[in-house]
Amino acid sequence: MYRIVEKRELAEKITLFVLDAPFVAANARPGQFVILRVDERGERIPLTIASTEGGKITIVVQEVGKTTAHLRSKQVGDALADVVGPLGTPADIRQVGTVVCVSGGVGTAIIYPEAKGFKEAGNKVITLMGARSESLLFFTEELAQVSDRVMYATDDGSFGHHGFVTDLLQQLIDGGTTIDQVVAIGPIPMMRATCELTKKHRIKTVVSLNPVMVDGTGMCGACRVTVGGETKFCCTDGPEFDGHQVDFQELAARNSQYVDKERLSFAMHQDERGCGGRCHG
Repeated sequence: MYRIVEKRELAEKITLFVLDAPFVAANARPGQFVILRVDERGERIPLTIASTEGGKITIVVQEVGKTTAHLRSKQVGDALADVVGPLGTPADIRQVGTVVCVSGGVGTAIIYPEAKGFKEAGNKVITLMGARSESLLFFTEELAQVSDRVMYATDDGSFGHHGFVTDLLQQLIDGGTTIDQVVAIGPIPMMRATCELTKKHRIKTVVSLNPVMVDGTGMCGACRVTVGGETKFCCTDGPEFDGHQVDFQELAARNSQYVDKERLSFAMHQDERGCGGRCHG
């Protein structure tokens, strides 16, 4: 059993958990993830490892459906049924020069260990953080500690630049900043827009994908994505790929194919908890 040793609310419906998972912690590297089940009847969901320390792993969970709501309802001392990992191919972190880390939403938690890794490898790291509003920004201090510069953008203009995080990337390019590599992690539209911008300027761009996933070993084929015209399995070949080669249209379509069923499952979960669809875990 994998016990919760710390729980902290980072923003609305975004929660940080620290889990006692010594084997995973001992072997995990930036870019890798775990697949967990909250209980024996639960579905398997992938979550990226945000950090490791002292036999423990940190994950960040955004409530978007039944399983994430169920997970967010758990408290310190509770145990999860399964935590399998580390899974996936680690990020390719090396000294390249100047790396721009572009994060959106909960992707901020995923990009943190990579920004830290690139900084430790001797790179100049510029981090661009985007969110819908200031209240949804988190890990600001952590990323500031591993970045040479941090810039912010909010959709509503409540903090930093009023607009999209890709606007900040355009500002860097227009200002003559030499960028050797971009790492973009966040919502599909944000990663797609980032790649469209960097492709025009021939800047290497790596993205971390989040397709539907079941077993995490490449057996089920649920996480297949098209990269450079070839079928790849995100759980074993990824989750990181050359962003200029990813078929984002197909990825978005596959990720949305179960939306109606996910909403129904979430509603049933709320009813089971006796809140009649009016509360959130």
